[in-house]
Amino acid sequence: MIFSWGGNPGVGSLHRLRDAVEKGWPCKIEILEHSHAAMACAFEAGAAGLPMAVFRGYIGSELPSVNDQIKFIECPFTGERLAAVPSVRPDVSIIHAQRADRQGNVLVEGIVGVQKEAVLAAKHSIVTVEEIVDDLKAHPNACVIPSWAISAISVAEKGALPSYTHGYYGRSNRFYKEWDAIARDRDTFTQWLDDNVYSTAHHSAGGQA
Repeated sequence: MIFSWGGNPGVGSLHRLRDAVEKGWPCKIEILEHSHAAMACAFEAGAAGLPMAVFRGYIGSELPSVNDQIKFIECPFTGERLAAVPSVRPDVSIIHAQRADRQGNVLVEGIVGVQKEAVLAAKHSIVTVEEIVDDLKAHPNACVIPSWAISAISVAEKGALPSYTHGYYGRSNRFYKEWDAIARDRDTFTQWLDDNVYSTAHHSAGGQA
């Protein structure tokens, strides 16, 4: 698992991840942790077809001592010491966006992060959207994820919950707080999965913001 910061935003620790890493439940996972900046640069390098990302970072950080994929190189032009990490090129990237048109173009708005780069870096990509429309009603430069870069599109209303989708619904702070208690206990977590994931009759997302 390659990631940057694993936690419950605004609440605290991500207990299920910690349990898997520290105690191997329900299975042991191997992790490579990066900074947010490093992950963003790694996706960008992957989207460009480059073998690595070079950037200023990890100064004073302890992450290089636990992640052997973080290297330091000397700039051949200035002599500056720079950080380098392998590019990220997923087999499949999955992102959520506001809407797509019937030609397969996707409109993603708000804080977009590296969603575009994650799609362009991947061999295949799946985009879930709130809705499919005849016309995106956006200026030409707004569509940064074209149809040729996408393998499949699926409608998943409220697909970003408990997080938010700009223009559609806000973040469910209540659920983030509730999840802390659910995730702390293995039995409670397992029961939640049985009730809300494995036993549902349909795949539509729900909940209250």
